[in-house]
Amino acid sequence: QVQLVESGGSLVQPGGSLRLSCAASGFDFSHFAMNWYRQAPGKERELVASITNGGGGPNYADSVKGRFTISRDNVKNTVTLQMNSLKPEDTAVYYCHVERWERGSPRDYWGPGTQVTVSS
Repeated sequence: QVQLVESGGSLVQPGGSLRLSCAASGFDFSHFAMNWYRQAPGKERELVASITNGGGGPNYADSVKGRFTISRDNVKNTVTLQMNSLKPEDTAVYYCHVERWERGSPRDYWGPGTQVTVSS
């Protein structure tokens, strides 16, 4: 059974940093790309960062480029989002995500999310 559990969300002042982690289990983690999404109140969920199964080719939303870094550990089955220079507009629930193909169809798995609030 696929399980994703995020941690690390908190209240932080503008300009501060946070490190989010996602612990994955129930699937062969090293075979799948992993993603971080976020959803702010009243807005659609948006893709923040992606990383390939081998840890290469990270991609970022334009709004976080140069401030956020995604990484993964295929031994510990974790994916991490280092967030620096945080802005109030980064306030959102952050979700870990993986897409798997099961019986010929893509299936999305999400963690429960972790709240990040950037405010003075």
